[in-house]
Amino acid sequence: MLNTIGILSPGDMGHSVGNVLREHGLRVIAYLGDRSERTRALAREAQIEEVASYQALVQEADAILSILVPAQAMAAAELVAGALQETGVDVLYVDCNAIAPQTVQAVGEVITEAGGRFVDASIIGGPPRGGYTPRIYASGPDAADFAELAQYGLDIIVIDDVVGHASALKMCYASLTKGSTALYAELMIAAKALGVDQTLIAEFKQSQAERVTAIERGLPRVPVKAQRFVGEMEEMAKMYDALGLTPNMLAGAAKVYDLIGSTPLADRTPEDTSPFLSLDEALAIFVQHLS
Repeated sequence: MLNTIGILSPGDMGHSVGNVLREHGLRVIAYLGDRSERTRALAREAQIEEVASYQALVQEADAILSILVPAQAMAAAELVAGALQETGVDVLYVDCNAIAPQTVQAVGEVITEAGGRFVDASIIGGPPRGGYTPRIYASGPDAADFAELAQYGLDIIVIDDVVGHASALKMCYASLTKGSTALYAELMIAAKALGVDQTLIAEFKQSQAERVTAIERGLPRVPVKAQRFVGEMEEMAKMYDALGLTPNMLAGAAKVYDLIGSTPLADRTPEDTSPFLSLDEALAIFVQHLS
């Protein structure tokens, strides 16, 4: 029975998921000793209870949801594994991060070798709010236990008992969504640098009308998440390379997001409600940062 849920970490997605679970009657906790002030503020906003240590987290939580940037997934699992070894307790650890199947399998081994149980999970969609809930796919021998949280406001779909399948689904899905956004960004930055961006947009409106909204509305919003997307693209490239497919398309997308994430526009937080720049304004800044 899942009564207390730990969140690693209550950032934009994590605090929203935690808030849903709390609103549906569960106790939600987090260790915030190594988190930023922004994360602490989001945890307070979601009324997530702070505990004193990772040891307290594993002792009090029935399940821990890891919702972090890809680069932090393994380090977080190692911290929890250390706490599991010190306390000797059993906890259900659910990795919800955008990482490659081989990465999630390695994370799972760290947790299970420390005495925990492990679920591979992937979130498709944005943070839950305003009645919207993203789908969470899950796989692994203990995925059915995690699926109990479907009674508490989450939309959970169990795939099977294979650790890695939920992450593989996420990697393939995001290759389309975030990969195509990176392609849009690169071609529009090139068009702006070459002085043909307005003519190109005019042509798109005639022959590729369904893509224009994604370009005009989407690209100015990319910098907010660009730095996080770098790690996701690198994980996708790792997956394709392991399959004998080319990793270059997604490795290239990582470089596009790295460029966008290096601009001042990336300093904006998701809590900022001021209007976004126009496409032309955003492109001008992106071009300024070309090497």
